[in-house]
Amino acid sequence: MNTLSKDILKQAFRESFQKLGPREQLKNPVMFVVFVAALICTGLTLRDFATGESWSFDFQISIWLWFTVLFANFAEAIAEGRGKAQAQSLRKTRGETLARVLRDGKEVQVPSTALVVGDRVVCEAGDIIPGDGEVVEGSAAVDESAITGESAPVIRESGGDRTAVTGGTKVLSDRIVISITARPGDSFLDKMILLVEGAKRQKTPNEIALGLLLIALTVVFVGVCATLKPLASYAGVSIQASVLLALLVCLIPTTIGGLLSAIGISGMDRLLKRNILAMSGKAVEASGDIDVLLLDKTGTITLGNRQAAKMFTIKGVKDKDLAEAAYLSSLADETPEGRSIVSLVEKDFGSFTRPADSTAQYIPFNAKLRMSGVDFGDGRLFRKGASDSLVAYASKLGGVVPADLKGLVDNVARQGSTPLVVCRNEQILGVVELKDVIKPGIRERFARLRRMGIKTVMITGDNPLTAASIAAEAGVDDFVAEATPESKLARIRQEQSEGRLVAMVGDGTNDAPALAQADVGVAMNTGTQAAREAANMIDLDSDPTKLIEAVEIGKQLLMTRGSLTTFSLANDVAKYFAIVPALFGLAYGSENLLNSLNVMQLSTPESAILSSVIFNALIIPALIPLALKGVSYRSVGASQILARNLWIFGLGGVLSPFLGIKLIDLVISGLGLA
Repeated sequence: MNTLSKDILKQAFRESFQKLGPREQLKNPVMFVVFVAALICTGLTLRDFATGESWSFDFQISIWLWFTVLFANFAEAIAEGRGKAQAQSLRKTRGETLARVLRDGKEVQVPSTALVVGDRVVCEAGDIIPGDGEVVEGSAAVDESAITGESAPVIRESGGDRTAVTGGTKVLSDRIVISITARPGDSFLDKMILLVEGAKRQKTPNEIALGLLLIALTVVFVGVCATLKPLASYAGVSIQASVLLALLVCLIPTTIGGLLSAIGISGMDRLLKRNILAMSGKAVEASGDIDVLLLDKTGTITLGNRQAAKMFTIKGVKDKDLAEAAYLSSLADETPEGRSIVSLVEKDFGSFTRPADSTAQYIPFNAKLRMSGVDFGDGRLFRKGASDSLVAYASKLGGVVPADLKGLVDNVARQGSTPLVVCRNEQILGVVELKDVIKPGIRERFARLRRMGIKTVMITGDNPLTAASIAAEAGVDDFVAEATPESKLARIRQEQSEGRLVAMVGDGTNDAPALAQADVGVAMNTGTQAAREAANMIDLDSDPTKLIEAVEIGKQLLMTRGSLTTFSLANDVAKYFAIVPALFGLAYGSENLLNSLNVMQLSTPESAILSSVIFNALIIPALIPLALKGVSYRSVGASQILARNLWIFGLGGVLSPFLGIKLIDLVISGLGLA
């Protein structure tokens, strides 16, 4: 939806008036001062009207002060508008859905609102998934276009890191059983609706610091203007209260004060347009300053599902013996890798019949032991897993490590694949090769991150040789092999202790601690529930290189805020030359020397003051498109950005009021309004 569509503009217009309450205005101290000034001027106008005194000038000042407040409200409402429109479309996907819950071995239909955490729900082709959960049985194609906007279906399956499903999405094929992980009202979709509406938008540290600066400047100018009235009275002259209020509003940083909130909200909105959901403005801002990017390999750099490609036997071992052992040891492995081994064996050797042994103990894949297998009652033990784990297992049973095993493992690893060792009892039989597939175009995008000054580090549980091969193919700057959740966390803390801001991209449950620790944690939407809850950004497209967009938008947000702050403060220089000489001319008469400062040659003191107030009001809506779109991002150094700000927005902020106020003065004088 277009950010400035007719519907959003209409809604923003209505909300501009709805935000006129004191509680709403207090959220922005600078604009609250303008709000109070408008109230006072309105009161003065009504008093003058009631007493029969001249009220036209006070009335015009009041009108334009109210416009200043309304325009600031309008800027914020427009920034919020697209998020609210997106939230409305998301609500349409959350309609009442019947869920088929497994209870006591039977399917029972219950409303989706009655689901509780732990319920197991059956979904088949054509069903709407009734709530957030994890796939615990089967695999299916799922249409997530209601969430991501992408029409291409995605695969969700039990095991691995592609188990998470979201309520409101649609199953397109096959049958899956889902374990519900979120209560109604606390689902990912509900949280997403709140976030895109801006209900939980938190101010960033820089925004807070800038807000304090604006408050300090406002307090200073309030003090200055408050002292002018008694000083003028002491000198025996009178200054209208409306003139002092106009002076105050023109001198305080109303331009950036009116646009500050819109800039922050629009940063989150620009990310949302790129299908990245930011949990807070702080995450958007931090992404603009990151120095190091850590990426989980599987499902992030690679497509995620490694596939069994080949099997290599130890010298003297028959191919069929290795195939049988690999097949039997993978029967209990429900991960995509385990299922691919079963498929490879069946393809090359035909179907193996599962032994009818009621005493057999099947051992599912265990991430800690990094192996799976089966123990039969006749004493045969089959295992398949990581090379170091299997070597330790066979050695413990009294086996001897074959001389050619290391060569087989290293050769597979050097190809960028993952070697899995297979053994029968204490005898190591051979190696199964699992191939990783790098996501297309990822190398070029990592090069782009490097040019932006961001170091990329791949984190993987693979052995060092495999990790080195994948890292070289993907084009990352560094890698960490044989990583555990603890080592990921340690690496992030190390980088942070050295003063760097760290981003982490991951999709698995084991990535959750690192995602929570990182300054910017980006979870893939295809990832697990734990990963999505730990992160402060969610990439709905599950593309790890989308962090480039987040970095650019973060930098753009900081640059936009800096540029408009420079423009706002520079504006005051011109307003001094417009309103201060007019003020003293009104107080001391036309012959005083201070009139030499009236370089704009404005018609009358009243016209100068009114022109400044009008310009001060109109500049806010004029800058709304820039605040929403952001200044153009360029990958240049801080000194160049500062110089650009000073030349474009600093000089422009000084010159534009001279031109604008003079033109408004000519119009006002021509119409005889002052």
